[in-house]
Amino acid sequence: MDDPRMAENVHQLRPKPGGDSEKITINLGYVDLGHIDLMVEDGFYSNRTDFIRTAIRNQLERHADVVKKSTDRKGLDLGLRHYSREDLEAARSAGEMLHIQVLGLASIAPDVTPELARATIASVVVLGALHAGPAVKAALADRMR
Repeated sequence: MDDPRMAENVHQLRPKPGGDSEKITINLGYVDLGHIDLMVEDGFYSNRTDFIRTAIRNQLERHADVVKKSTDRKGLDLGLRHYSREDLEAARSAGEMLHIQVLGLASIAPDVTPELARATIASVVVLGALHAGPAVKAALADRMR
């Protein structure tokens, strides 16, 4: 194992999830879990996570039309939306208040102060995840739905 040539032979087969994913916990019955393990053991899936991700993607694809209509009706930005300090300062200079509505990931830059966030963000609706500092999240708590 201490042979430096061994490290040259190591290749990552599948990239680890990074900043574009969120970890969740689900409770499954033992029989359902056993069925998943059987499918993994028989080679249909590489592991439990692969099975669960595939099942979720299949359900999302199955309901894609309904989700699209709902996203449009609610005026949600789809995907990743980042708000920089410059974006918020420009809104403040223009006398505008932002209504953040995102399906995916909304992020507020780490250099945004709680005061700037409160002065420029009127409401926050995020279906997915919101990445912002704890102080900014606390400052916007009453504006989140």
